[in-house]
Amino acid sequence: MELSVILYLIGTYILASIPFGYVVGKLFGKDVTKEGSGNIGATNVTRTIGKKAGALVLILDMLKGYFPVYFGKHYMYFDDRILSMIAITAVLGHCFSVFMKFKGGKGVATGLGVLLALSGKTAFIVILLWLGSFLTTGYVSFASIFAAFMSWIIIFYVEDNVFYTFAALFLSFIIVLKHSSNINRLIKGTESRFLHR
Repeated sequence: MELSVILYLIGTYILASIPFGYVVGKLFGKDVTKEGSGNIGATNVTRTIGKKAGALVLILDMLKGYFPVYFGKHYMYFDDRILSMIAITAVLGHCFSVFMKFKGGKGVATGLGVLLALSGKTAFIVILLWLGSFLTTGYVSFASIFAAFMSWIIIFYVEDNVFYTFAALFLSFIIVLKHSSNINRLIKGTESRFLHR
């Protein structure tokens, strides 16, 4: 592997490791790792600080997945194999941040940013699936798990690209794994709804 690719992957990991949820929380005088679910993602930030802070974290977490893949695709002209590695690295950086002792978020927003850069059509369909399942159930976690699982199937049919499909499959596994506690609560019926009925 070329040195430029290795350096790009390291840079992607460091960028994606920036814990925007934690940083934004601190700006509001709160440690989100000790509030609510303890997660640094947009959902917990929204619950503990507010919608504006949550929206900011959502956008920032998406961008740190989107930009490394987009820049690598359109300016560095990396091939699909390298792009899939960049996509995986970005989500791993978010989920296992070097700045958070290799802990982090659950990868949903960063994963969506990656999808937007790899395949806009796939990202659009995944967003629709997420919204549909969220509005139907009221659970952010269920919607995220369902959308993540479906992403690799959708990108396979939309792009017919083995590298993109593998990246989406691997990332869906990571996202589902990071939601293991949510899955247990969903099964037990103790998961908190974001939308109350």
